[in-house]
Amino acid sequence: MTDSAPHSVPRAAIIGGGPAGLMAAEVLALAGIRVELYDAMPSVGRKFLLAGVGGMNITHSEAKSAFLGRYGQRQNEISRLLADFDAEALCAWIHGLGIDTFVGTSGRVFPTDMKAAPLLRAWLKRLRELGVQIHTRHRWLGWKADGALRLATPAGEINLRADATLLALGGGSWGRLGSDGAWVPLLQARGIKTAPLQPSNCGFEVTGWSQLLREKFAGAPLKNVSLRLGDEPPRLGEFVLTETGVEGSLVYALSAAIRQRINQQGRATVTLDLLPQSPLAKVQAALSKPRGAHSMAKHLHRQVGIDGVKAALLRELAAKGCFTEPARLAAALKALPLTLVRPRPLDEAISSAGGVPFEALDKGLMLEAMPGLFCAGEMLDWEAPTGGYLLTACFASGRAAGLGMLDWLHNR
Repeated sequence: MTDSAPHSVPRAAIIGGGPAGLMAAEVLALAGIRVELYDAMPSVGRKFLLAGVGGMNITHSEAKSAFLGRYGQRQNEISRLLADFDAEALCAWIHGLGIDTFVGTSGRVFPTDMKAAPLLRAWLKRLRELGVQIHTRHRWLGWKADGALRLATPAGEINLRADATLLALGGGSWGRLGSDGAWVPLLQARGIKTAPLQPSNCGFEVTGWSQLLREKFAGAPLKNVSLRLGDEPPRLGEFVLTETGVEGSLVYALSAAIRQRINQQGRATVTLDLLPQSPLAKVQAALSKPRGAHSMAKHLHRQVGIDGVKAALLRELAAKGCFTEPARLAAALKALPLTLVRPRPLDEAISSAGGVPFEALDKGLMLEAMPGLFCAGEMLDWEAPTGGYLLTACFASGRAAGLGMLDWLHNR
């Protein structure tokens, strides 16, 4: 879409072909706006497709108050986006594409076939029928001095102008799929302040596991455990030991708080309960039984079911003297301190925190300092745990930005 003759139908340029950009494109095209969408990758929706490899968790069915609470410090801002397009509305929209959904035992919502590709195919078919033009291998490079957008293409650099532009460029994780954070200096060069991109839903490192733990248990899952940070209520679930530390859904659920604690204090100590279903008194009573000729490993296995990776982690982290005192050993099983010293690199994270602050945007997600330029999706400064919350807010922000662009175009 090069700069050309005057036109009667408003033009909208969307930079980024993830869920936020595609949703904004649909909103605009349904209103009769000419939409041109540009993406740096060979095809759109790449991170969306990879997120669905293990089962496309599209949203979550939990109560609205609990759902909104997953957005932490940005709960108020995200709640405004979800006011008109919440989890229920998202499911209805998916059904409109001919894709059925179901609620899993965890409350997570999935397409019936658990795959992302059929949903994306149906969506792209709808967008093409609405007249949306999609240009791949077009990387945004910023602006020319006269305000025109610069795009690198296989045929060379082109310039374009639009009546409204949306940036939906993702965060800083999974750079190989296009979300590389390269937009940050481009915005900063125009005077737009951004919060530093940081890993979210990520693993964390410890000062160093023993060689035995690394060699025998790296990759082993710890199931039916709980983690707690500070005075917060414990969270139940599972996580995985890695060569350098820990990762997995239970760790991801606490990643924002853990990262903030590390930023403030240089480290964060979480409390691990290896037997969350058993009260401390019951564990102590079991361990106080005579073990006779049995080894401590056998005693732990027979009395409280601790063996394998749980037993190895207990020996790694518990004070050595506690194994001769049932009360101290029981206390260690119920409250094992695990000190984390740094998050894994940003590019390994499932998502990122930081980006364009909501304070720089109006209610339609337009940058106050650059009228006609909108932002949506993961490049905004918010974060959420896995479980469908990330995708739901990305869809909702794209819809909100699309509606904001419509208002802008109509008012002009």
